[in-house]
Amino acid sequence: MKPGKLKHAVVGLGLIAIVVVPSLVGAADPDWKAVEQALGKGGQLQPGDVFRIGMPRTDLAVTVKGVPVKAPFALGSYAAFKQVGDHAMVMGDLVLLDQEIPGVMSGLIAGGLDVTAVHNHLNEMSPHVMYMHYAGHGEAVQLAKALRQALSASATPLGASGGAASSAGSTLDTKQIEQALGRAGREIGAGVFQVTVARAEAITEMGTPLLPAMGVTTVMNFQPTADGKAAITGDFVLVDKEVNPVAAALRRHGIDVTAIHNHALQDSPRLFYMHFWANDDPGRLAQGLKAAIDLTNSARP
Repeated sequence: MKPGKLKHAVVGLGLIAIVVVPSLVGAADPDWKAVEQALGKGGQLQPGDVFRIGMPRTDLAVTVKGVPVKAPFALGSYAAFKQVGDHAMVMGDLVLLDQEIPGVMSGLIAGGLDVTAVHNHLNEMSPHVMYMHYAGHGEAVQLAKALRQALSASATPLGASGGAASSAGSTLDTKQIEQALGRAGREIGAGVFQVTVARAEAITEMGTPLLPAMGVTTVMNFQPTADGKAAITGDFVLVDKEVNPVAAALRRHGIDVTAIHNHALQDSPRLFYMHFWANDDPGRLAQGLKAAIDLTNSARP
């Protein structure tokens, strides 16, 4: 190669390096420790490189139909972060008392986050609790800071002073539950046993995958109550044609349907979340949940 052409080639390669290197740096995973510090809570890296931070409302003493419920059972605020190209996205939901809703919503909007839903998950709750779903895109630490600022309008425990859920093991016959459901579960604290079931098809929002660890999965929580019974709650993630068959199956098995609604705004396929409640024999309730799962396009165990 002639010297002139060699010079141009070297310059060209240099320009390519200048263009490529920053894009690689921009796509690097966020500093999750910095995100934890910004939000004031620790988190865990989940499947699919989702970094999830739980913010359970351990400060609240809530009953449903007179049954005291544990924070991991039905009071679990969370934030799920994922790096997408050169920015991060976050989504989750916040457990709020009625009087906390206006301030937290204003804070989310002021911080550049979108409010995607506000609604109940359960009925006959005392004190009355609502759930605010949100989403946002940007730099991960800045998103965490905006979320923490919004949560300052609530009593959500954050920082070193935040309470922690009990790590007591479940007194339930979890093998019976797993056998009835045909799926494995795990204890998530305070004696609560959880089984999750992902959708079989890919779920996206504006082309970005929405993964189970981000909250896009069917959740079934079991909490032991009196006389060998268990309370159950959670939500089924459904497409439109599944809503009424699943509701009918739950009702046939004595399980209350407490809410049907969206959580996101632009998910594809369009998803509906069906929340439920019952307090009865755990094995019998698991059989009812299994009957409903069988009517959905769920991933195989």
